[in-house]
Order: sequence, then C-alpha cells, then structure tokens
Amino acid sequence: MNRIAKHPVNLQAGEAAPNASPNKETAWRNRWRRDKALYLLLVPVAIYFLLFKYAPLFGEVMAFKNYRLADGIWNSPWVGFDQFRKLFTSRDFWQILRNTLLLNLYNLVFAFPVPIVLALMLNELRKEGYKRLLQNLLYLPHFMSWIVLGSIVIAMLSPSTGIVNAGLKLFGLEPIYFMASPFWWPIAFVGSSIWREAGFGTILYLAAMSSIDPHLYEAAAIDGAKKWRQIWHVTLPGIRSTVAILLVLQMGRMMDVGFEQIYALQNSTVASVSEVISTYVYKRGIVGLQYSYTTALGLFQSVVSLILVVTVNRLIRAMGERGLW
Repeated sequence: MNRIAKHPVNLQAGEAAPNASPNKETAWRNRWRRDKALYLLLVPVAIYFLLFKYAPLFGEVMAFKNYRLADGIWNSPWVGFDQFRKLFTSRDFWQILRNTLLLNLYNLVFAFPVPIVLALMLNELRKEGYKRLLQNLLYLPHFMSWIVLGSIVIAMLSPSTGIVNAGLKLFGLEPIYFMASPFWWPIAFVGSSIWREAGFGTILYLAAMSSIDPHLYEAAAIDGAKKWRQIWHVTLPGIRSTVAILLVLQMGRMMDVGFEQIYALQNSTVASVSEVISTYVYKRGIVGLQYSYTTALGLFQSVVSLILVVTVNRLIRAMGERGLW
C-alpha cells in the first residue's frame, strides 16, 4: 500500500493507463521486422497490378470520346454516350453478347463440375505413385498453348483424317464436320475446355479435401456409411466453401469467355455461334481501329461482371457460406 501511495497515477476521465496497449507505430515496426521478406515478395505483384490493371483504367475515358490517334486521348473530342448508343443499337452487339453468355453458361453447367468429380475420384486413390502419375497427366494440358491444343482438336475432329471420324466410319456412320457445324462447334469448345482445365482445377479441391478431419470418415464408417455416403455427408460438405468461392469467381467471368481458345478454334462458317466479345473487340478495335467503340463495349462488359460478382457473392453469404468478402 505504501509503495502504491508513493507513486500515484492520476488519470483523467476517458484516458487509458500508460502501456495498456502497445503503440501502433511500434507494433507496425515490429511486424515489418518480422515479416519484411513477405512484404518484399508483394512488391512485384503490386507493380504488376499497378501497371497492367489500374493504369489502363485511365484509358476508359475513350468510351466517352471520339478517339483519334493523331489527337491522343485527352485532345480527342468528347461525344458523351454516343458510343454506347451506337453499341446498343447494333445487331452485332446482341449476337456477340448472346454467344458470350451461352458459351459461359455451357462451361458453367458442364465444365465447372468436372474438376470436383475428378478431385473426388483422385482423393479415393490409395496408391500414391499411380495417383501422382494421373495428376501429372491431367495437369499437362493446362501448360500447353491454346494454339497447340487448338491444332490438336481440329486435327482430331477433321472429317477426312481425324481419329473421331475414323471411329465413326468403323461403325458405318457418316463423317461429321464438327468445326463447321453451328451445333457441334459449341460442344467441341466445351470439350476442349474440360480437357485443358479440368485436371488443373482439381488442385484447390484436393487441398480442401486434405484439410478434412479423418475422424469424420471414421465416425461415418462406424455409423455404417459406405463410401458414397461418406463422400456425400463428409467430403462434399468439407469442400462446400471452396466450391462457393470458385463459383463466385466463375460468375465474374460470365462476360469474358477468353480470347485464345475462341480464336484458335473459330472459323467463318461458325461465326454465328463463335463470335464473342473478346474476338469482336480484337477485330473491330485493334484491326478496325475503332478504339472508342470497343472501349465502350469493354466498359459495359466490366460493369456487368462487377454486378454479377457482387450479386452472387451476396447470395452465397446469404446461404451461410463464406464469400470473397
């Protein structure tokens, strides 16, 4: 008591005791010293996003101008929303929008579940050597260029020399012009997407499955659950949050089907189903030099993608899952 009385501490109302919490600046310095290497690793990533993601946003102003190369972006005349009026009254716009959404819908329905199924099958393999061999074979197409894969797909589906039509001839069937048919071309597109990306897409699902508590499987087995019941009641709930996040990301790409795959596979005979926003922007914007028109199209595409991501993320959170934010 005497020692306490010799050193009284006078606190005003609302003041905290000295050293009650560490100084924020000191805490930040401590974190910097501890994680300095990790922060430095972020520098190349930050530079990449600044140069290739944020800096190009200033070019969106071209959507509201009649851009001319001689005048530059800032000296080109303002035209307001004329480029958007021209865009929304064009017949080409509605066709490429329909094709983009349909191809992405096909991928969502048929290609999105395939990595989940493959991951479930790989997770049940017990021979590690065989499992690693299959994984390597499934990952390999992802690291190949679409120009190479597109050439392989076209060669395999050729009506004269393709292996698929050779098999049809063995059964007495007529050859099918897969890459020249508006009906078969989307099927070939989705099939090639699955071939290239399904194996690589299993990585996240397998990582999520490895974090599931093994005791849950033991408890399910004790309760009499067979393998299918264990997958349905243990494995799938364990990766549900991962599926939800990847679904949100997939919905964000609904307006962007990509360029390389479409450009490698498309031809003039199937333009009615294969012309999408990315290839249209390339042909009209870069080749045709209609920069303002295609910038307006790209801005519309980005706004719709943002709305889709926010909407689906809210739906996922409303269902009790963890979204992107």
